[in-house]
Amino acid sequence: MILSKQRDPRLVTIRRGGTLTDADHHLLADWVTACATHVLHHFEAARPGDDRPRRAIELTHAWIRGEVPMKQAHDMAFVANAAARDLTGAPKFAALSAGQAVAVAHVAAHDLGAAAYAIRAAEAAAPEAERETARRAECAWQRAQLPDAIRALVLDDQQQRNAICWSVFD
Repeated sequence: MILSKQRDPRLVTIRRGGTLTDADHHLLADWVTACATHVLHHFEAARPGDDRPRRAIELTHAWIRGEVPMKQAHDMAFVANAAARDLTGAPKFAALSAGQAVAVAHVAAHDLGAAAYAIRAAEAAAPEAERETARRAECAWQRAQLPDAIRALVLDDQQQRNAICWSVFD
């Protein structure tokens, strides 16, 4: 579970009663697609003929550009998540990261799900003795990609929801 029972109004769009601007919503979506893309190779190595997670990432970019409606992006989240269904480890987490990334179009708070699953993918792909180092490195890489306009929001949200995101943001 990556969503809190009580939604943070900073992660709810203005039109739905929150304070998140469309511009910042798009920045969140762009950031999480970078996170998902960074680990996508783990899925693609396991399932080279399955393009569902990559299509989810591409659809997220199309949503950001205003080329597809939110509903289409929302529906694609289920498709990307289905690609993970019978997998384990890094490939599974990479596909789930892509599914969460495209879900950001519908609910911005899925941003941490995409980031957390990407961290879990990097961690799971590393040899046992190097997993903590891999987790920290992926988290640091993600934070380096954060646009200034949403940096404080995301870092605060990571602190708030770290426990329900498998404590990957420590």
